[in-house]
Amino acid sequence: MTTNEDNILIIEDSPTLALTYREYLKPLGIPTKIAETGQQALARISDQTPSVILLDLKLPDMDGIDILKQLQANKVSSRVIVITAHGSVTIAVDAMRSGASDFLLKPFNAERLTTTVNNALEISRLSNLVKRYSGGSPKKFDRFIGSSPVMQSVYRMIEDSAPSKASVFIMGPSGTGKELCAEAIHQLSPRKSERFVALNCAAIPENLIESEIFGHVKGAFTGAAADRAGAAVSADGGTLFLDEICEMPLDLQTKLLRFIQTGQVVPVGSNQAVNVNVRFVCATNRVPAQEVAEGRFREDLYYRLHVVPIHMPSLTHRGQDVLEIAKHFLTVFSAEENKAFKDFSADARERLLAHSWPGNVRELGNVIQSIVVLNDSEELTAEMLMPVLGSVPVRRHETPASNHRAEPEARDYAPDHTVDQIAGDHAANRGIEPLAVVEKRAIEQAIALSDGRVRKAAKALEVNPSTLYRKISAWQDQS
Repeated sequence: MTTNEDNILIIEDSPTLALTYREYLKPLGIPTKIAETGQQALARISDQTPSVILLDLKLPDMDGIDILKQLQANKVSSRVIVITAHGSVTIAVDAMRSGASDFLLKPFNAERLTTTVNNALEISRLSNLVKRYSGGSPKKFDRFIGSSPVMQSVYRMIEDSAPSKASVFIMGPSGTGKELCAEAIHQLSPRKSERFVALNCAAIPENLIESEIFGHVKGAFTGAAADRAGAAVSADGGTLFLDEICEMPLDLQTKLLRFIQTGQVVPVGSNQAVNVNVRFVCATNRVPAQEVAEGRFREDLYYRLHVVPIHMPSLTHRGQDVLEIAKHFLTVFSAEENKAFKDFSADARERLLAHSWPGNVRELGNVIQSIVVLNDSEELTAEMLMPVLGSVPVRRHETPASNHRAEPEARDYAPDHTVDQIAGDHAANRGIEPLAVVEKRAIEQAIALSDGRVRKAAKALEVNPSTLYRKISAWQDQS
């Protein structure tokens, strides 16, 4: 996937080869410039930083390694692919040490060049996304707001899954932003230029949902006055988002499974199959494994769709994100209502952090909108929040003097116990424990020993990081 800002610079002293490379890259549709000397190349880079640089190491006025060293010294963010006819291990190692990201040996074909450049563009794009939300100040990722560790884990999952064709299953309570997550996956995927079609399986009457997904032909049922393409055909080439998938009737789940397996849909009232190419993203506020166990969701469909699981955390687990999101809502609603609100008082911040937010981000937005509509001031105070949120609650494991949790900084997850506490609990209880308890203790111990980093702990435990993120989300929802 490329963006409007992507551009390529070819540094090659042979005009014939430079034009050949540019012709090879033409199908990518990315602006491509040519420089025949080192000085000309440095001037072009100074004017506009390329996303990718194709660099011939043998230039008439300087060595390509010298250019690499200058780019590294000036912290130029371009991905550099070195091209040379003098291939050797020594040259490759020198180029990599000087900042090159890849190495091509002449001659090579168009497919090899475009694949290498595409890979470099993807890495460049992801690096830029990381810069958008890493650091301590309030950040945004796509349409998400918040930089808490638990949300950074979500952002990484979105980044990792977006370029893939694999189905994504988004889980989490209502109001946590599951559709925003689905849209972000689409916007960061190679399918972004095609349609994103969202369908809420819980909001459509059972007798109409098949038609909504697969379409129908004229006369298929009462009221079918004309042929109608369903969501699947409308999303052809793009992404089909099935929200509240666990609400889908069992008989329709069978037809959806058939669609996934064959890539074909049959409109209601028709015998003619239509080929459709979509990327499936699903969401639910239920526990899908439990729905399978209780017979409400097909197991084979579950395993087809539950390829990449992403768990959206409750707002109460996002720490200071509450204030960042609240400030965003305050700005938006103040502008809409022509009010003077600019910020929150200290006691209002404490009250917002103390609330449990059972309705998550959706509830927070409604609360801020209500306050803005009913009041007018430059500062939103705890007194204004009182009619909506009530008095300050005392949270479990907290004293009245401490009404908000401290988030573990720069960590994915902070276990409830230290390593010593875990070991002590284990020594104190020599009886047989439930497997879930033993598993949780082992995982929390691994995370604690990994300084709170889930991916590092997953590697040590020899499991997929998504497995740990899923279990952590389940524990947090139970707390």
